[in-house]
Formats: sequence, C-alpha cells, structure tokens
Amino acid sequence: MAFDSKPHPHTKLLLCYVTGRLSLEVAPRKDLLEPLLDKIDLVAAAGVDWIQIREKDLSGKQAASLTREALGRVSKQATHTRPAIRILVNDRLDVAIAEQAGGVHLGENSLPVQEAKRLLLASQAAQSLSRDFLVGVSCHSMEAAKSAASAGADYIFFGPVFATPSKAAYGAPQGLERLAEVCVSVTTPVLAIGGITLENAPLCFSAGAFGIAAIRLFQDSADPASIVNALRQQNL
Repeated sequence: MAFDSKPHPHTKLLLCYVTGRLSLEVAPRKDLLEPLLDKIDLVAAAGVDWIQIREKDLSGKQAASLTREALGRVSKQATHTRPAIRILVNDRLDVAIAEQAGGVHLGENSLPVQEAKRLLLASQAAQSLSRDFLVGVSCHSMEAAKSAASAGADYIFFGPVFATPSKAAYGAPQGLERLAEVCVSVTTPVLAIGGITLENAPLCFSAGAFGIAAIRLFQDSADPASIVNALRQQNL
C-alpha cells in the first residue's frame, strides 16, 4: 500500500476526481472524450491526488485509449517535487494492466478483490506494474466494507454519504454517523463519496475518512484549483 492505513492529525486529505463525461457542461457533441481529457488536464493541474476513469459505457479499446491519453497527460505535469497523479481504472482490470495504470477500482458487485489479486499475480503483463498498484472497492454498507477489507482491498470508497444524483441507485444516503462507524471498523483507508461539497468535506475527514472522492465537486468547477486549495486549507 502506498499510504498510511489511517489518517492522523495534519495528514493531507486525499482527493480523488471521479470522471463522468456524460455530465460535462459543454456544448452537445458526439464525442465527449476530448472535453473530458481537457477536464482531466485542468483537475490534475489543480492538485488532486487520484483520478478515477469511470466511463462505463466505453468499449475496452476506447477505455484503453482514454486511460493511455490520461496517463500521458498527467505524467507531463509531474515534477521532482510532485509525482504524477495516480490514475485508477474503473472495473477494467485488463485495461489497468495493459496501460500500466496506478490501480483498478472495483464496484461492489463486480470482480471480487481476491480474484483481482489472483489475476494480478498470475498475469505476466502485470509483473511490470508499479509495486504500489492499488485494488480498491466501492462499498455501500458496513458488511460490504468489512468484506472488502478482509479480502485485502487497498482502499474503500464508502457512500453515498450525502444525497447525490449519481449515487441515487444505491439507496438513501449513509450519513456521517455510518461513515464514522465504517472508518473505525476497518483498518483499510476509507474515502467518502456521494454529495461531497466544500462545506461537508471537513466533516467527512473528522469522521475518520482518509479522503474524499467526487465527480461534480471537481468536474463542474471552472476553477478546480480553487476547490482543491480550499479543501487543503480546511484541513490545515
């Protein structure tokens, strides 16, 4: 694992931008991949830590091309004092391996963590992956979070913590109390997701979350650097 298992006072809040090109606020066009890559450029430059490529409707070939381009763009922004942002690929372990991404993010009902880890060990192509390649899981209940942790997940997205259109299918918001219960029940780092705003992000961190993950918070902002800076200042 590439980070401490639990946050402590003055730990930098880990920020993850989850992509959602179909909700980009751009003029209607057939191909939204270029606007999405422009947004990835902007959010990466703003200083987030991770970017999760979550474009479920793309084919494997399209997902691989998008991941490859995103990795190339964030690598150009890396410096000796600022490492390249970690790119996570949603669900497609094959794409994450082929494109040498920083990790794979699994849905609660997709490939089990144990199977993903087994495939990583068995795959010749995976041998060239970074040693800190991460396998993370989305969880929507205490039981799922405990199961993911015991299975060896490197991190957990837990939510939706607050009401949000993108997570409406996962039921009523979990709330801060349940987030806190999950954070103290597992040693795996937990990132809060679902309806995260500048106002409630500090509450998630206070509840024990290692960080936050969000689509609209970063994607809908014309100035994501101001969002990132505000979040960092709140956690000083």
